[in-house]
Amino acid sequence: MAKYPKQSSVLKGKKALIVGVANENSIAYGCARAFHEAGCDLAITYLNEKAKPHVEPLAKQVEASIFAPLDVSKPDEMEALFKQIEKKWGQLDIVVHSIASAKKEDIKGGLLDCSADGFALAMDVSVHSFIRMAKLAAPLMKDGGSIFAMSYLGATKVIPNYNVMGPVKAALEASCRYLAYELGPKKIRVHAISPGPLKTRAASGLKDFDLLLNQSIKRAPVGELVDIMDVGFAVAYLATPYARRLTGDTLYVDGGVNIMG
Repeated sequence: MAKYPKQSSVLKGKKALIVGVANENSIAYGCARAFHEAGCDLAITYLNEKAKPHVEPLAKQVEASIFAPLDVSKPDEMEALFKQIEKKWGQLDIVVHSIASAKKEDIKGGLLDCSADGFALAMDVSVHSFIRMAKLAAPLMKDGGSIFAMSYLGATKVIPNYNVMGPVKAALEASCRYLAYELGPKKIRVHAISPGPLKTRAASGLKDFDLLLNQSIKRAPVGELVDIMDVGFAVAYLATPYARRLTGDTLYVDGGVNIMG
């Protein structure tokens, strides 16, 4: 991974919840590092006991003051997390939702073959959990805040082998726009972030993913792939006062791949 200069403490004192760290290649970890460098106090979650040993060392590296389990399919865990945040911090300024899920057979098969329960699962974990999270976060964002969700170009363009996740990410981006509208009066800004293809654990489940990476390098005007820190710094910027009038957008962090015909 490329080395980056130490950033300023422009977000010093802000409280950020980062959901979706699975390992050091996670987009969520890039966001955690960027927010840490910008001066944020962090809350990091892990999926379950199996994931905990992989995430805990990373949480320590960014000096997370809250480290808690979160499986969004278990409503009690989300409620417990936000109660912990309220008790320890009394406020929340930033939320990064970087999780998605679908059944393997629905990812590998075409959209026509996606099962009803598989589609419902993908929508619940990838989209509705974001809405639930925003609802719990909003009361803690007493002085306004920023909420982010991770999307992908497949939300607006057909990406071969992305299958069911295309419509799911489209729903996620629409949800960001509607939440931006509903939460705007509370000075809470909402953005979808659309990174280029990255070698994350989730992406490895896509058919011919290496081919997609190579095609992205060839198509990107900058001639190279982005990394998790590129995404993290872009998200951190949107959380600063420098972006105080921006909301409801989908920001592409993909080296310009999205502009190509």
